Amino acid sequence: MNIQLPPGGVLVGLGADLIEVERIRGVIERHGDRFLDRILTADEKAYCATMKHPHKHIAARFAAKEAISKCFTTGIGQEFGWKSASVYHGTRHEPLVRLDEQGQALLTHVGATHVMLSLSHTETHAMAVAAIVRA
Repeated sequence: MNIQLPPGGVLVGLGADLIEVERIRGVIERHGDRFLDRILTADEKAYCATMKHPHKHIAARFAAKEAISKCFTTGIGQEFGWKSASVYHGTRHEPLVRLDEQGQALLTHVGATHVMLSLSHTETHAMAVAAIVRA
């Protein structure tokens, strides 16, 4: 992804996360919908269910939420929850982020205007890199 910040654009925060796909598959096998409903929005859960290997896409979303929380320097917790960010796709199938009210308030609080995201996964690992920027 080649992103150009507008003149005067500022990188406010950067985060990355890498997770083993098998770790997520194991948690899904043990906890099923209880785990999925805790970390995914309904739209994310529905999207992943349509994939041939849903656990890879779930792992990528798990990594995305961790990476975004690192941008805010909060981690996942009281200030930024698992559902504070939802990953969806744009017209070119690029990953985009939708923030809930809590996430949007945090974005405003840190002086940023946008969340940028890149996702990748292999058979064994899923990763995400996120950035929060002020345009």
